[in-house]
Amino acid sequence: MKILIKSTLIVLASAATALFLGIYLVQIDSISILLNTLSNQPHATGDNPSKSATMAWRSSGRTNAELISNLYKSQLITSDRVRASMSSVDRAHYAPAAPYEDSPQSIGFSATISAPHMHASAAESLLPFMPENKGAKVLDVGSGSGYLTHVLANLVCGADGKGDGKVVGIDHIAGLTEMATRNMKKSEEGKRLLDSGKVEFVTGDGRKGYVEGGPYDAIHVGAAASELHPVLIDQLRSPGRMFIPVEDEEDRGMFGAQYIWVVDKDEKGEVKRRRDMGVRYVMLKDAPK
Repeated sequence: MKILIKSTLIVLASAATALFLGIYLVQIDSISILLNTLSNQPHATGDNPSKSATMAWRSSGRTNAELISNLYKSQLITSDRVRASMSSVDRAHYAPAAPYEDSPQSIGFSATISAPHMHASAAESLLPFMPENKGAKVLDVGSGSGYLTHVLANLVCGADGKGDGKVVGIDHIAGLTEMATRNMKKSEEGKRLLDSGKVEFVTGDGRKGYVEGGPYDAIHVGAAASELHPVLIDQLRSPGRMFIPVEDEEDRGMFGAQYIWVVDKDEKGEVKRRRDMGVRYVMLKDAPK
């Protein structure tokens, strides 16, 4: 009887240990996945449940054309103009590690390039304020590797770069603005946009905008702000729109909530703010010393 009881206890202890280790490993794996997706993954919110929350991960492709086609099929891209603009910019020039994966990618300098579905969401949101060949001005804050700056330039200048428009990409890390310039020169269209002055990269504190190039019809912010910076709103044209991720004031922990805010300024200068989908971006911060 004692042997039986002892054997039973050993079995139960082994099972408990295995269960504990299993739960522990699952937790570790979950944390690892979370840390690897900190850049900008969207999730549905009560205000505006986002389709990108369920469709984004199905959109990766083997080529740039397949990636954009999948984003279009998933209705993450809905307009022909955004589809054409993103199709004409090879993401491999800007995210060499895994360019056609619909996920954030490291680009060095402790920075990332956002997932393609977030670039699509930003372009779609700003599109009504970016008419082609009408002289629209756009500011891309946290321009990073330069990918979305190039896409936005295609939207306002046309895929051939010959239309009237201007896009300024600003980043606080000089190495990134230099990289963005090199990346755009990898294509003839990108080189043409740079040479003509229709795209400009500057190094500076994007939280303060770039008043020299404004006012802007559209402003995109590619990293999470601690607030809706008034100086950026001031640099919006009337009418104009800003697409900006902002850290939630009531949840500023390590994994605090962030939301996309769409800020509209009408013809009279009246400003309206609308909270959109929840996201996860790296923070807007000071340049490394």
